[in-house]
Amino acid sequence: MDLEEALLEEQETVLQLPTGTPDQMAKALFEGQMGVTDFHMHQVLQAALSRGGDYADLYFEYAYRTSVVMEESIIKNSSISISKGVGVRVLKGDQTGYAYSEDLSLEAMQRAARTAASIATSATVKEHEGYRFNRLKPSNYYPVIRMVTDLPLADKITKIQDAERAAHDYDPRIKRVTVSMVDTVDIVRIVTSDGRFVSDVRPMFRMNVHCVAQEEKNVQTGSAGVGGRVGLPFLEAEDHPNQIGKKAAAEAILLLGAEQAPSGSMPVILGPAQSGILLHEAVGHPLEADFNRKGSSAYSGRVGEQVASPLCTIYDTGTIDYDRGALNCDDEGFLPSQNLLIENGILRGYMHDRISAAHYDLEPTGNGRRESYAHYPMPRMTTTYLANGETDPEEILEAVDQGIYCVSFSGGQVDISNGDFVFVPTVAYLVEKGKITKPIKNLTLIGNGPDAMSQVSLVGNDFAFSEGIWTCGKDGQSVPVGVGLPTVLISEMTVGGM
Repeated sequence: MDLEEALLEEQETVLQLPTGTPDQMAKALFEGQMGVTDFHMHQVLQAALSRGGDYADLYFEYAYRTSVVMEESIIKNSSISISKGVGVRVLKGDQTGYAYSEDLSLEAMQRAARTAASIATSATVKEHEGYRFNRLKPSNYYPVIRMVTDLPLADKITKIQDAERAAHDYDPRIKRVTVSMVDTVDIVRIVTSDGRFVSDVRPMFRMNVHCVAQEEKNVQTGSAGVGGRVGLPFLEAEDHPNQIGKKAAAEAILLLGAEQAPSGSMPVILGPAQSGILLHEAVGHPLEADFNRKGSSAYSGRVGEQVASPLCTIYDTGTIDYDRGALNCDDEGFLPSQNLLIENGILRGYMHDRISAAHYDLEPTGNGRRESYAHYPMPRMTTTYLANGETDPEEILEAVDQGIYCVSFSGGQVDISNGDFVFVPTVAYLVEKGKITKPIKNLTLIGNGPDAMSQVSLVGNDFAFSEGIWTCGKDGQSVPVGVGLPTVLISEMTVGGM
Protein backbone atom coordinates (compact mmCIF):
# COMPACT_ATOMS: atom_id res chain seq x y z
CA MET A 1 0.00 0.00 0.00
CA ASP A 2 1.42 3.40 -0.89
CA LEU A 3 0.99 6.55 1.18
CA GLU A 4 -1.81 7.96 -1.00
CA GLU A 5 -3.85 4.76 -0.70
CA ALA A 6 -3.37 4.68 3.07
CA LEU A 7 -4.51 8.29 3.46
CA LEU A 8 -7.58 7.64 1.29
CA GLU A 9 -8.52 4.62 3.39
CA GLU A 10 -8.20 6.70 6.54
CA GLN A 11 -10.53 9.41 5.17
CA GLU A 12 -13.14 6.81 4.27
CA THR A 13 -13.02 4.92 7.56
CA VAL A 14 -12.28 7.29 10.41
CA LEU A 15 -15.16 8.03 12.79
CA GLN A 16 -15.64 10.82 15.24
CA LEU A 17 -15.54 9.47 18.78
CA PRO A 18 -17.66 11.15 21.46
CA THR A 19 -15.92 13.43 23.95
CA GLY A 20 -16.23 14.12 27.69
CA THR A 21 -15.70 12.04 30.79
CA PRO A 22 -15.52 8.25 30.43
CA ASP A 23 -19.14 7.97 31.59
CA GLN A 24 -20.28 10.70 29.18
CA MET A 25 -18.42 9.08 26.29
CA ALA A 26 -19.83 5.64 27.04
CA LYS A 27 -23.33 7.06 27.41
CA ALA A 28 -23.11 8.96 24.10
CA LEU A 29 -21.81 5.87 22.32
CA PHE A 30 -23.80 2.98 23.76
CA GLU A 31 -27.04 4.83 24.52
CA GLY A 32 -26.98 7.73 22.04
CA GLN A 33 -25.55 6.03 18.97
CA MET A 34 -26.35 2.34 19.56
CA GLY A 35 -29.61 2.67 21.47
CA VAL A 36 -28.66 0.46 24.43
CA THR A 37 -30.59 2.01 27.33
CA ASP A 38 -31.00 1.08 30.98
CA PHE A 39 -34.25 -0.67 29.99
CA HIS A 40 -32.38 -2.89 27.52
CA MET A 41 -29.71 -3.73 30.10
CA HIS A 42 -32.40 -4.66 32.62
CA GLN A 43 -34.02 -6.92 30.06
CA VAL A 44 -30.75 -8.64 29.20
CA LEU A 45 -29.84 -9.18 32.87
CA GLN A 46 -33.29 -10.59 33.42
CA ALA A 47 -32.76 -13.05 30.57
CA ALA A 48 -29.33 -13.93 31.98
CA LEU A 49 -30.86 -14.83 35.35
CA SER A 50 -34.04 -16.35 33.97
CA ARG A 51 -32.81 -19.96 34.26
CA GLY A 52 -30.97 -19.61 37.51
CA GLY A 53 -27.57 -18.38 38.46
CA ASP A 54 -26.07 -16.49 41.36
CA TYR A 55 -24.86 -13.53 39.39
CA ALA A 56 -24.69 -12.04 35.89
CA ASP A 57 -22.77 -9.23 34.26
CA LEU A 58 -22.67 -7.45 30.92
CA TYR A 59 -19.48 -6.15 29.33
CA PHE A 60 -20.10 -3.66 26.51
CA GLU A 61 -17.10 -2.74 24.40
CA TYR A 62 -16.35 -0.47 21.47
CA ALA A 63 -12.73 -0.64 20.27
CA TYR A 64 -11.18 1.65 17.67
CA ARG A 65 -7.70 0.58 16.57
CA THR A 66 -5.26 1.90 14.00
CA SER A 67 -1.91 0.43 13.08
CA VAL A 68 0.85 1.26 10.62
CA VAL A 69 3.84 -0.96 9.84
CA MET A 70 6.71 0.27 7.68
CA GLU A 71 9.59 -1.87 6.48
CA GLU A 72 12.42 -0.35 4.50
CA SER A 73 10.41 2.79 3.66
CA ILE A 74 7.47 0.79 2.38
CA ILE A 75 4.15 0.68 4.22
CA LYS A 76 3.57 -3.02 4.67
CA ASN A 77 0.33 -2.58 6.52
CA SER A 78 -1.99 0.27 7.43
CA SER A 79 -5.29 -0.60 8.99
CA ILE A 80 -8.19 0.80 10.93
CA SER A 81 -10.44 -1.64 12.72
CA ILE A 82 -13.57 -1.16 14.74
CA SER A 83 -15.14 -3.85 16.87
CA LYS A 84 -18.12 -3.71 19.17
CA GLY A 85 -20.17 -6.17 21.13
CA VAL A 86 -21.35 -7.34 24.51
CA GLY A 87 -20.20 -10.28 26.61
CA VAL A 88 -22.73 -11.88 28.98
CA ARG A 89 -21.51 -13.93 31.92
CA VAL A 90 -23.62 -15.97 34.32
CA LEU A 91 -22.12 -17.52 37.46
CA LYS A 92 -23.53 -20.41 39.44
CA GLY A 93 -21.07 -21.33 42.15
CA ASP A 94 -17.82 -22.09 40.36
CA GLN A 95 -19.58 -22.66 37.04
CA THR A 96 -19.40 -19.97 34.39
CA GLY A 97 -21.71 -19.55 31.42
CA TYR A 98 -20.44 -17.10 28.82
CA ALA A 99 -21.74 -15.88 25.49
CA TYR A 100 -21.27 -12.77 23.43
CA SER A 101 -22.94 -10.89 20.61
CA GLU A 102 -21.61 -8.43 18.06
CA ASP A 103 -25.21 -7.37 17.48
CA LEU A 104 -26.39 -4.94 20.15
CA SER A 105 -30.08 -5.24 19.34
CA LEU A 106 -32.20 -6.28 22.33
CA GLU A 107 -33.17 -9.58 20.72
CA ALA A 108 -29.56 -10.56 20.00
CA MET A 109 -28.35 -9.58 23.47
CA GLN A 110 -31.17 -11.54 25.11
CA ARG A 111 -30.28 -14.55 22.98
CA ALA A 112 -26.67 -14.37 24.20
CA ALA A 113 -27.92 -13.96 27.77
CA ARG A 114 -30.14 -17.03 27.54
CA THR A 115 -27.22 -19.03 26.13
CA ALA A 116 -25.01 -18.03 29.05
CA ALA A 117 -27.85 -18.73 31.47
CA SER A 118 -28.32 -22.26 30.22
CA ILE A 119 -25.54 -23.53 32.50
CA ALA A 120 -27.47 -22.61 35.65
CA THR A 121 -30.18 -24.74 37.26
CA SER A 122 -31.61 -22.70 40.11
CA ALA A 123 -31.74 -19.04 40.97
CA THR A 124 -30.60 -17.59 44.30
CA VAL A 125 -30.75 -13.93 43.21
CA LYS A 126 -34.12 -12.38 42.64
CA GLU A 127 -34.42 -10.85 39.23
CA HIS A 128 -35.51 -7.44 40.49
CA GLU A 129 -32.23 -7.12 42.43
CA GLY A 130 -30.44 -6.71 39.14
CA TYR A 131 -32.36 -3.50 38.45
CA ARG A 132 -30.61 -1.38 41.05
CA PHE A 133 -27.71 0.18 39.20
CA ASN A 134 -25.14 2.02 41.29
CA ARG A 135 -23.19 4.22 38.88
CA LEU A 136 -19.56 4.33 40.03
CA LYS A 137 -17.16 7.17 39.22
CA PRO A 138 -13.65 5.72 39.43
CA SER A 139 -10.44 7.76 39.57
CA ASN A 140 -8.92 8.41 36.17
CA TYR A 141 -5.33 7.16 35.99
CA TYR A 142 -5.00 8.07 32.28
CA PRO A 143 -6.86 11.34 31.64
CA VAL A 144 -6.12 11.76 27.94
CA ILE A 145 -7.93 14.52 26.08
CA ARG A 146 -5.87 14.53 22.87
CA MET A 147 -5.44 10.91 21.82
CA VAL A 148 -2.88 9.46 19.43
CA THR A 149 -5.88 8.28 17.43
CA ASP A 150 -6.49 11.96 16.61
CA LEU A 151 -3.12 12.24 14.85
CA PRO A 152 -3.53 12.22 11.05
CA LEU A 153 -2.05 9.20 9.31
CA ALA A 154 0.42 11.37 7.40
CA ASP A 155 1.86 12.64 10.70
CA LYS A 156 2.12 9.11 12.05
CA ILE A 157 4.03 8.06 8.96
CA THR A 158 6.39 11.02 9.42
CA LYS A 159 7.22 9.83 12.94
CA ILE A 160 7.72 6.28 11.67
CA GLN A 161 10.08 7.58 9.01
CA ASP A 162 11.99 9.53 11.68
CA ALA A 163 12.53 6.34 13.66
CA GLU A 164 13.64 4.42 10.57
CA ARG A 165 16.07 7.17 9.60
CA ALA A 166 17.55 7.32 13.10
CA ALA A 167 18.21 3.57 13.02
CA HIS A 168 19.88 3.61 9.61
CA ASP A 169 21.95 6.70 10.46
CA TYR A 170 23.29 5.02 13.60
CA ASP A 171 25.55 2.61 11.72
CA PRO A 172 25.91 1.45 8.09
CA ARG A 173 25.79 -2.16 9.30
CA ILE A 174 22.07 -1.70 10.00
CA LYS A 175 20.61 -3.51 6.98
CA ARG A 176 16.90 -3.69 7.69
CA VAL A 177 14.52 -1.63 9.85
CA THR A 178 10.89 -2.32 10.67
CA VAL A 179 8.82 0.27 12.54
CA SER A 180 5.30 -0.19 13.84
CA MET A 181 2.86 2.19 15.51
CA VAL A 182 -0.40 0.98 17.07
CA ASP A 183 -2.96 3.03 18.96
CA THR A 184 -6.36 2.10 20.31
CA VAL A 185 -9.27 3.64 22.14
CA ASP A 186 -11.38 1.15 24.06
CA ILE A 187 -14.71 2.35 25.45
CA VAL A 188 -16.29 -0.09 27.89
CA ARG A 189 -19.37 -0.21 30.09
CA ILE A 190 -19.84 -2.89 32.76
CA VAL A 191 -23.26 -3.60 34.28
CA THR A 192 -23.84 -6.30 36.86
CA SER A 193 -26.84 -7.98 38.45
CA ASP A 194 -25.76 -6.76 41.89
CA GLY A 195 -26.01 -3.17 40.71
CA ARG A 196 -22.46 -2.27 39.72
CA PHE A 197 -22.46 0.18 36.80
CA VAL A 198 -19.18 1.68 35.59
CA SER A 199 -17.73 3.03 32.35
CA ASP A 200 -14.16 3.54 31.20
CA VAL A 201 -12.29 4.94 28.21
CA ARG A 202 -8.93 3.24 27.76
CA PRO A 203 -6.35 4.70 25.39
CA MET A 204 -3.31 2.62 24.47
CA PHE A 205 -0.28 3.48 22.35
CA ARG A 206 2.80 1.52 21.36
CA MET A 207 5.65 2.23 18.95
CA ASN A 208 8.33 -0.35 18.19
CA VAL A 209 11.51 -0.45 16.12
CA HIS A 210 13.19 -3.70 15.07
CA CYS A 211 16.62 -3.64 13.41
CA VAL A 212 18.75 -6.26 11.66
CA ALA A 213 22.51 -5.67 11.65
CA GLN A 214 24.94 -7.64 9.53
CA GLU A 215 28.72 -7.90 9.38
CA GLU A 216 29.80 -10.56 6.93
CA LYS A 217 27.98 -13.73 8.11
CA ASN A 218 27.27 -12.40 11.59
CA VAL A 219 23.63 -11.29 11.78
CA GLN A 220 22.10 -9.85 14.94
CA THR A 221 18.86 -8.07 15.81
CA GLY A 222 17.86 -5.30 18.17
CA SER A 223 14.55 -3.81 19.22
CA ALA A 224 13.17 -0.97 21.30
CA GLY A 225 9.79 0.50 22.02
CA VAL A 226 7.70 2.91 24.05
CA GLY A 227 4.05 3.01 24.99
CA GLY A 228 1.37 3.13 27.61
CA ARG A 229 -2.08 4.61 28.20
CA VAL A 230 -0.86 7.93 26.85
CA GLY A 231 -1.99 10.58 24.41
CA LEU A 232 -0.49 13.08 22.00
CA PRO A 233 1.29 15.10 24.73
CA PHE A 234 3.45 12.03 25.36
CA LEU A 235 4.52 11.97 21.71
CA GLU A 236 5.09 15.71 21.67
CA ALA A 237 7.09 15.88 24.92
CA GLU A 238 10.14 14.00 23.62
CA ASP A 239 11.58 12.81 20.34
CA HIS A 240 10.61 9.19 20.96
CA PRO A 241 10.98 8.04 17.32
CA ASN A 242 14.58 9.21 17.20
CA GLN A 243 15.36 7.73 20.62
CA ILE A 244 13.97 4.25 20.02
CA GLY A 245 15.38 4.15 16.48
CA LYS A 246 18.90 4.71 17.86
CA LYS A 247 18.32 2.36 20.79
CA ALA A 248 17.23 -0.54 18.59
CA ALA A 249 20.17 0.01 16.24
CA ALA A 250 22.61 0.24 19.14
CA GLU A 251 21.41 -3.08 20.51
CA ALA A 252 21.86 -4.85 17.17
CA ILE A 253 25.35 -3.37 16.67
CA LEU A 254 26.34 -4.25 20.26
CA LEU A 255 25.44 -7.90 19.67
CA LEU A 256 27.64 -8.03 16.55
CA GLY A 257 30.59 -7.79 18.92
CA ALA A 258 29.15 -9.96 21.70
CA GLU A 259 30.91 -13.09 22.93
CA GLN A 260 29.36 -16.46 23.57
CA ALA A 261 27.85 -16.50 27.05
CA PRO A 262 29.38 -18.67 29.77
CA SER A 263 27.37 -21.46 31.33
CA GLY A 264 26.96 -22.84 34.82
CA SER A 265 25.81 -21.51 38.19
CA MET A 266 26.84 -17.94 38.91
CA PRO A 267 25.59 -14.62 40.34
CA VAL A 268 23.10 -12.83 38.12
CA ILE A 269 22.33 -9.12 38.31
CA LEU A 270 18.96 -8.03 36.93
CA GLY A 271 19.05 -4.47 35.65
CA PRO A 272 16.24 -2.03 36.52
CA ALA A 273 12.91 -1.69 34.67
CA GLN A 274 12.84 -4.24 31.82
CA SER A 275 14.08 -7.14 33.95
CA GLY A 276 10.76 -6.90 35.75
CA ILE A 277 9.38 -9.25 33.11
CA LEU A 278 11.18 -12.08 34.93
CA LEU A 279 9.29 -11.12 38.10
CA HIS A 280 6.04 -11.04 36.10
CA GLU A 281 6.49 -14.53 34.72
CA ALA A 282 8.28 -16.36 37.53
CA VAL A 283 6.37 -14.90 40.49
CA GLY A 284 3.37 -12.96 39.19
CA HIS A 285 1.59 -15.74 37.29
CA PRO A 286 1.86 -18.25 40.15
CA LEU A 287 0.24 -15.64 42.43
CA GLU A 288 -2.89 -15.32 40.26
CA ALA A 289 -5.62 -16.73 42.47
CA ASP A 290 -7.25 -19.10 39.97
CA PHE A 291 -4.12 -21.27 39.96
CA ASN A 292 -4.00 -21.23 43.76
CA ARG A 293 -7.71 -21.91 44.15
CA LYS A 294 -7.18 -25.07 42.12
CA GLY A 295 -4.02 -25.97 44.05
CA SER A 296 -1.92 -25.91 40.89
CA SER A 297 0.58 -23.16 41.83
CA ALA A 298 3.91 -23.41 43.60
CA TYR A 299 2.46 -20.84 46.05
CA SER A 300 -0.83 -22.67 46.78
CA GLY A 301 -1.73 -22.71 50.47
CA ARG A 302 1.41 -20.79 51.46
CA VAL A 303 -0.04 -17.43 52.56
CA GLY A 304 1.86 -16.33 55.66
CA GLU A 305 4.96 -18.38 54.77
CA GLN A 306 8.41 -17.05 53.91
CA VAL A 307 8.60 -17.54 50.14
CA ALA A 308 11.32 -15.05 49.19
CA SER A 309 14.27 -13.15 50.57
CA PRO A 310 13.36 -10.63 53.31
CA LEU A 311 14.59 -7.99 50.85
CA CYS A 312 11.65 -8.70 48.53
CA THR A 313 8.37 -6.77 48.73
CA ILE A 314 6.18 -7.23 45.65
CA TYR A 315 3.03 -5.40 44.59
CA ASP A 316 0.54 -5.49 41.76
CA THR A 317 -1.52 -2.39 41.05
CA GLY A 318 -3.55 -0.79 38.29
CA THR A 319 -3.08 2.68 39.76
CA ILE A 320 0.19 3.76 38.10
CA ASP A 321 -0.61 6.87 36.07
CA TYR A 322 -0.46 6.33 32.29
CA ASP A 323 1.25 2.93 32.71
CA ARG A 324 0.49 0.17 30.23
CA GLY A 325 -1.02 -1.89 33.06
CA ALA A 326 -3.17 0.93 34.50
CA LEU A 327 -6.93 0.44 34.85
CA ASN A 328 -9.59 2.81 36.17
CA CYS A 329 -11.71 -0.27 36.79
CA ASP A 330 -11.10 -3.90 35.99
CA ASP A 331 -13.23 -5.84 33.50
CA GLU A 332 -15.65 -6.91 36.22
CA GLY A 333 -16.23 -3.29 37.28
CA PHE A 334 -14.09 -3.35 40.44
CA LEU A 335 -11.76 -0.46 41.24
CA PRO A 336 -8.02 -1.16 41.31
CA SER A 337 -5.92 -1.03 44.46
CA GLN A 338 -2.31 -1.51 45.42
CA ASN A 339 -2.21 -5.22 46.22
CA LEU A 340 0.56 -6.37 48.51
CA LEU A 341 1.57 -9.84 47.33
CA ILE A 342 4.83 -10.47 49.18
CA GLU A 343 6.02 -8.37 52.13
CA ASN A 344 9.63 -8.71 53.24
CA GLY A 345 9.62 -12.21 51.74
CA ILE A 346 6.35 -13.36 53.35
CA LEU A 347 3.45 -14.27 51.08
CA ARG A 348 0.53 -11.96 51.93
CA GLY A 349 -2.05 -12.69 49.24
CA TYR A 350 -3.03 -13.43 45.67
CA MET A 351 -4.57 -11.48 42.78
CA HIS A 352 -8.32 -12.10 42.61
CA ASP A 353 -11.27 -11.86 40.29
CA ARG A 354 -14.85 -12.17 41.55
CA ILE A 355 -14.84 -15.98 41.51
CA SER A 356 -11.58 -16.52 43.37
CA ALA A 357 -12.37 -13.73 45.86
CA ALA A 358 -15.65 -15.47 46.71
CA HIS A 359 -13.78 -18.76 47.14
CA TYR A 360 -11.37 -17.19 49.65
CA ASP A 361 -14.11 -15.00 51.22
CA LEU A 362 -12.22 -11.85 50.26
CA GLU A 363 -12.96 -8.72 48.26
CA PRO A 364 -11.93 -8.74 44.56
CA THR A 365 -8.60 -6.98 44.06
CA GLY A 366 -9.30 -5.32 40.70
CA ASN A 367 -7.49 -8.05 38.73
CA GLY A 368 -10.45 -9.48 36.77
CA ARG A 369 -9.37 -8.89 33.18
CA ARG A 370 -10.27 -10.06 29.68
CA GLU A 371 -8.97 -9.49 26.17
CA SER A 372 -12.29 -8.26 24.80
CA TYR A 373 -16.07 -8.65 25.04
CA ALA A 374 -15.63 -12.05 23.36
CA HIS A 375 -13.67 -13.40 26.34
CA TYR A 376 -14.56 -14.17 29.96
CA PRO A 377 -12.56 -12.46 32.74
CA MET A 378 -10.02 -14.21 34.95
CA PRO A 379 -7.35 -13.12 37.46
CA ARG A 380 -4.61 -11.24 35.58
CA MET A 381 -1.76 -8.98 36.54
CA THR A 382 -1.88 -5.22 35.91
CA THR A 383 1.47 -3.59 36.80
CA THR A 384 3.65 -5.90 38.89
CA TYR A 385 6.77 -4.62 40.57
CA LEU A 386 9.37 -5.24 43.24
CA ALA A 387 9.72 -2.31 45.63
CA ASN A 388 12.82 -0.18 45.81
CA GLY A 389 15.73 -1.25 48.00
CA GLU A 390 18.52 0.64 49.76
CA THR A 391 21.72 -0.44 48.00
CA ASP A 392 23.57 1.72 45.48
CA PRO A 393 23.71 -0.12 42.11
CA GLU A 394 27.50 0.38 42.03
CA GLU A 395 27.78 -1.51 45.30
CA ILE A 396 25.80 -4.38 43.78
CA LEU A 397 28.25 -4.58 40.88
CA GLU A 398 31.23 -4.45 43.21
CA ALA A 399 29.80 -7.42 45.13
CA VAL A 400 30.15 -9.71 42.08
CA ASP A 401 33.52 -11.18 41.15
CA GLN A 402 32.33 -13.28 38.19
CA GLY A 403 28.76 -13.18 36.94
CA ILE A 404 26.44 -11.64 34.39
CA TYR A 405 24.37 -8.45 34.20
CA CYS A 406 21.05 -8.66 32.32
CA VAL A 407 19.61 -5.49 30.79
CA SER A 408 16.62 -6.68 28.79
CA PHE A 409 14.68 -9.82 27.91
CA SER A 410 12.67 -11.15 25.02
CA GLY A 411 10.36 -13.06 27.35
CA GLY A 412 10.26 -16.44 28.99
CA GLN A 413 8.24 -19.43 30.12
CA VAL A 414 7.24 -20.68 33.55
CA ASP A 415 5.68 -23.90 34.81
CA ILE A 416 3.04 -22.60 37.22
CA SER A 417 2.81 -25.91 39.10
CA ASN A 418 6.38 -25.91 40.35
CA GLY A 419 7.74 -22.43 39.50
CA ASP A 420 10.44 -23.63 37.08
CA PHE A 421 11.28 -21.01 34.45
CA VAL A 422 13.44 -20.33 31.41
CA PHE A 423 14.18 -16.77 30.25
CA VAL A 424 16.10 -15.37 27.30
CA PRO A 425 18.04 -12.14 27.92
CA THR A 426 18.48 -10.07 24.77
CA VAL A 427 21.15 -7.71 26.13
CA ALA A 428 23.56 -8.94 28.79
CA TYR A 429 27.16 -8.42 29.87
CA LEU A 430 29.85 -10.25 31.75
CA VAL A 431 30.65 -8.89 35.20
CA GLU A 432 34.30 -9.33 36.13
CA LYS A 433 35.78 -8.16 39.40
CA GLY A 434 32.94 -5.76 40.07
CA LYS A 435 32.88 -4.19 36.60
CA ILE A 436 30.62 -4.59 33.55
CA THR A 437 32.92 -5.76 30.77
CA LYS A 438 32.00 -7.64 27.56
CA PRO A 439 28.58 -8.02 25.96
CA ILE A 440 27.45 -11.65 25.68
CA LYS A 441 24.87 -13.45 23.55
CA ASN A 442 23.03 -16.73 23.19
CA LEU A 443 22.16 -17.33 26.82
CA THR A 444 19.22 -18.46 28.89
CA LEU A 445 18.45 -18.14 32.58
CA ILE A 446 17.14 -21.34 34.11
CA GLY A 447 15.69 -21.42 37.59
CA ASN A 448 12.75 -21.73 39.93
CA GLY A 449 10.64 -18.74 40.99
CA PRO A 450 10.56 -19.30 44.77
CA ASP A 451 14.21 -20.42 44.82
CA ALA A 452 15.37 -17.41 42.78
CA MET A 453 13.47 -14.97 44.99
CA SER A 454 14.96 -16.62 48.08
CA GLN A 455 18.43 -15.96 46.69
CA VAL A 456 17.96 -12.22 46.23
CA SER A 457 20.89 -10.88 48.25
CA LEU A 458 20.88 -7.17 47.31
CA VAL A 459 18.16 -4.80 46.05
CA GLY A 460 19.11 -1.48 44.50
CA ASN A 461 17.70 1.98 45.12
CA ASP A 462 17.24 2.73 41.40
CA PHE A 463 13.67 1.46 40.85
CA ALA A 464 12.14 2.10 37.41
CA PHE A 465 9.08 1.00 35.46
CA SER A 466 9.49 -0.48 31.97
CA GLU A 467 8.86 1.59 28.84
CA GLY A 468 5.37 0.19 28.37
CA ILE A 469 5.85 -2.55 25.80
CA TRP A 470 4.70 -5.80 27.44
CA THR A 471 1.70 -7.93 26.58
CA CYS A 472 0.77 -10.93 28.74
CA GLY A 473 -0.74 -14.14 27.39
CA LYS A 474 -2.86 -16.57 29.41
CA ASP A 475 -5.39 -19.17 28.28
CA GLY A 476 -5.39 -17.71 24.78
CA GLN A 477 -6.11 -14.16 25.94
CA SER A 478 -3.69 -11.21 25.64
CA VAL A 479 -3.79 -8.10 27.84
CA PRO A 480 -1.35 -5.19 28.24
CA VAL A 481 0.69 -5.19 31.46
CA GLY A 482 3.40 -3.17 33.16
CA VAL A 483 6.47 -4.30 35.09
CA GLY A 484 9.03 -2.60 37.31
CA LEU A 485 12.18 -3.49 39.19
CA PRO A 486 15.27 -1.92 40.76
CA THR A 487 18.68 -3.50 40.23
CA VAL A 488 18.63 -6.92 41.92
CA LEU A 489 21.41 -9.39 42.70
CA ILE A 490 20.48 -13.09 42.70
CA SER A 491 23.39 -14.81 44.37
CA GLU A 492 23.20 -17.93 42.20
CA MET A 493 21.30 -18.93 39.10
CA THR A 494 21.90 -21.39 36.27
CA VAL A 495 23.05 -19.77 33.04
CA GLY A 496 22.79 -21.90 29.94
CA GLY A 497 23.99 -21.48 26.38
CA MET A 498 21.79 -21.70 23.32
